[in-house]
Amino acid sequence: MTTVPGKRAVSDPDLRDRLYELLEHDHLPYSVGSRFVRLIITIIVVDVLAAILASVPEISARFGRLLTVIEVAAVIAFALEYAARIWSIVGHSLRDMTPLRARLEYVFSALGLIDLLAFLPSAVALVVGDRIGVILFGMLPFLKLVRYSPAMRSLLAALHAERRTLFGCIVILTGAVLLFASLLYALEHDVQPDKFGTIPHAMWWAIVTLGTVGYGDVIPVTPLGKMVTVAAIVFGFAMIALPVAIISTAFADEVRRRDFVVTWGMLARVPLFSHLGASEIADIMRLLRSQTIEAGEVLVRRGDAASSMYFITAGEVEIDLPSQRVRLSDGTFFGEIALLRRTKRSGTVTARRKTKLLVLDAQDFHALIERVPALAAHVKETADARLAETASAGDVAEGEIAQAMPGGTRGGDRD
Repeated sequence: MTTVPGKRAVSDPDLRDRLYELLEHDHLPYSVGSRFVRLIITIIVVDVLAAILASVPEISARFGRLLTVIEVAAVIAFALEYAARIWSIVGHSLRDMTPLRARLEYVFSALGLIDLLAFLPSAVALVVGDRIGVILFGMLPFLKLVRYSPAMRSLLAALHAERRTLFGCIVILTGAVLLFASLLYALEHDVQPDKFGTIPHAMWWAIVTLGTVGYGDVIPVTPLGKMVTVAAIVFGFAMIALPVAIISTAFADEVRRRDFVVTWGMLARVPLFSHLGASEIADIMRLLRSQTIEAGEVLVRRGDAASSMYFITAGEVEIDLPSQRVRLSDGTFFGEIALLRRTKRSGTVTARRKTKLLVLDAQDFHALIERVPALAAHVKETADARLAETASAGDVAEGEIAQAMPGGTRGGDRD
């Protein structure tokens, strides 16, 4: 960007890039982005809680002004976040688009619409003084948790993936409602004209019966009507189980897919594997085995033979090295040198809390590179460079520790 001497630039691309990273990607533990996420979630929770309390007349009469201030502050915060996202998105997610089109893509995206609904309806309700509207629209910011909750995103992704199957279930259920309502209309309309006098009346009975709710406000009295009701109840059990099974299976598949992506990302961060192709990384992933250790349990001891490396998927460990103690948490790795040469463990590794690990054994790894010549050549080249840059005689190198600790704690012999 060109600027006139003596005048400040209208916009700062570096600032825009930093803001984009803060809003979209910088969510690692202990980072500025993670603190921003916690702040937004806190605002959402406080805003929704204020809307709930505003519906209680006694609380509204006593703390109405405070609740209004909270709602106004939340609207301002969400509006500023929305404006920041529109400004910073240019040049990132859609680099081949014009700034206007990139911004429109965000505005009309699902997350963009959620961000807009989080503040615009509440702002309008506040301006016109609609108390019910303020309370009602004050619940909308809860939808923003979709952006920050992996579980909610996985559930929505599962629903989207199975949308055709679920639509089929709705079609079947609609047909069942029409069928059973028509049968009860034919059997009961003369006996109970006030309850089964029309098919729409009978559809209410069919819906609550197929849904296994059974309010008891509308029930058949004829023997045939009762037999049809039994069939409707049995069919209703099946109709409830079918979509539940579909959603639960899709949700489990989505969680496994997300774990696959996380594992792929962890492998790609290891210098030894950073330049491998997709097929090579996939081959390595098949060699990983899971291991769980409890808080206080020792994983390896200093001086033991090193024969594997570890990836932390959840939890935290402390590595007690001769000169320092290092804490590593989710997404980090250690013991890479053990894959490159026979050596001793340079530190004792203890779980700080219950920790889930993925383990890559050196024996399995070397068997793989013997089968894949291209992988073997890359490993030899990388191994020579890695071993040349560290003077460590153990399986954990100083440079590896620094790289593997985006948010870890280190220092001396601290406990």
